Amino acid sequence: MTERIATPAPGGTDRTAGLSDEVGLYHRTYTTLLRSTGETRLRVLEPSHVAMGSSLHPMAGRDEIDLGAFLYAVRRLPDVVAEARLIVLGQEQAQFDDAGFDIASWPEAESPARRRLWRVGGDTLAVLMASSSDVDDLVPTLVAFQIEWNKIRQRLRGSGHNEVPTDPAELARVLGGGEDDWTRLQESWGAQFEERLREMPRRRCDLRLRSLGMNYVGYGRLTRDWWRPVRDALVVEDLHERPIYFVSSNTHALTNLVTGIARRNADGLLREVERHGPDDLRTELGRIREGRSDGSMENLLYFAARGAFERHPDERIAAEARAGVLDLMPTGALRVPAQVMALDRLDPENLDPRLGDVDPEALKQSDAVVINIDYPLGSAAYNILREVAVDVTRLKGVYVLGKAATLNADVGDVLISGVVHDEHTRTTYWLDNAFTVEDLQGDLRYGTGLDNQKAVTVRSTFLQNRDHLDFYYREAYTVVEMEAGPFCAAVHELADADRHPVGDAVSLTRLPLDFGVIHYASDTPYTQARTLGARGLSFFGMDSTYAGSLAIMRRILRLEGALPRA
Repeated sequence: MTERIATPAPGGTDRTAGLSDEVGLYHRTYTTLLRSTGETRLRVLEPSHVAMGSSLHPMAGRDEIDLGAFLYAVRRLPDVVAEARLIVLGQEQAQFDDAGFDIASWPEAESPARRRLWRVGGDTLAVLMASSSDVDDLVPTLVAFQIEWNKIRQRLRGSGHNEVPTDPAELARVLGGGEDDWTRLQESWGAQFEERLREMPRRRCDLRLRSLGMNYVGYGRLTRDWWRPVRDALVVEDLHERPIYFVSSNTHALTNLVTGIARRNADGLLREVERHGPDDLRTELGRIREGRSDGSMENLLYFAARGAFERHPDERIAAEARAGVLDLMPTGALRVPAQVMALDRLDPENLDPRLGDVDPEALKQSDAVVINIDYPLGSAAYNILREVAVDVTRLKGVYVLGKAATLNADVGDVLISGVVHDEHTRTTYWLDNAFTVEDLQGDLRYGTGLDNQKAVTVRSTFLQNRDHLDFYYREAYTVVEMEAGPFCAAVHELADADRHPVGDAVSLTRLPLDFGVIHYASDTPYTQARTLGARGLSFFGMDSTYAGSLAIMRRILRLEGALPRA
């Protein structure tokens, strides 16, 4: 049973809705505009986007180019958005068919940093929304892209240069911004970089949005379509009646910890690093070999393997299947890969030695199955866990590992919260978190572990400003992320006869399953120079990622008796 408690949500005023006045106005503006069945010019949203003063887009209202925000948007949109005129939003293909868009015949497009299904029909892009968080994420990203595109265009038109500069150093000198950021944009656009810059002075970005309508039942149907192939695979493998541990993390960490593929191919992977880099990885390899670095050789191997796996995905999937891990790639709107790992089918010799002395007999006797998913976006987390829980009768544990912004720590630190406030439901959850700093401190070589933190689940990375963050920081909320609140809502429904509460305060301390939440810091919004939304964590992000992953896998093995209790 969960328990409702009298402690109020953050602030105890009308602001407990979670949004500042400016952010709330922006959110209401685009949600009401999207109710229209016609096309809406995106520029209608620019004034409220600028007025919001987003911490991710701090120079939106200035003449200076905000390359950080532009890069963030570029990485979360398909490359063809630069040539688009109309963006059509919907949930299912039937909606597009009814509206006259034959998207089944359109080629797919992807973005580097958002798993979202796009279809390209000339200058029209169709995008399938998998949850309400997709709307909150996509619309401000499109607005930021348009604002900064047109700023760059205006700067190029007024530069006085007959030839548009295309060298990053020259672009920084003529247009502003940092040379490193222009280099990253060059890398993102690739062969299109020079042509696109030369075209920008002649092409104003003037996107239009059209919504075909989204509803709660539709999101539920999309989630059921996502789960069905996973369920079918469990049945085929005769695993559907076994107890389940549900993990939301990524598609590489747990797999690397239990298959041993990267470690068995260590010589070839290290030769690849020595010959082709990247430079920071080659340098770190030398430092580790010479004993001048605290870094982990296992983490370096895992990082090096990611590139090789991306080039040969079929070989990776086959190798993981031989090692006891089944990979399931989604084909619908909900682009969340899943992995199935039956503990008794894992070879103890393949396990990462940092997990400890695993008892082979206890591992063989376990009937538990780990279902690991690539962490979903926002409210999709609730939809997924609820769908899994409805179908799985023996859910033994739920563990969440994800990225977060931190208001009091540094990039690469690991954050463990005992309180989560969810802006979607305006509900505050008190957790008996399964993890403490002791569970992962020994695996952190660079970062610091902080437990007893308080997290706030926000609607979108853009829907925050300094006032918004200050409001939570005054209440000692230091972790800003997007999934923990929806997961807590689903966990509540696993323990209580009622649907998740709204505007309430709930204790999740007496649950029928094990529940743990870990975040690693990828952004520090109070320090713009350390915001990595456009940069990524590189190799050094593996330190905190694998510290959290090791803690989760050890927890499962201990509960199954394959590791001694701590």
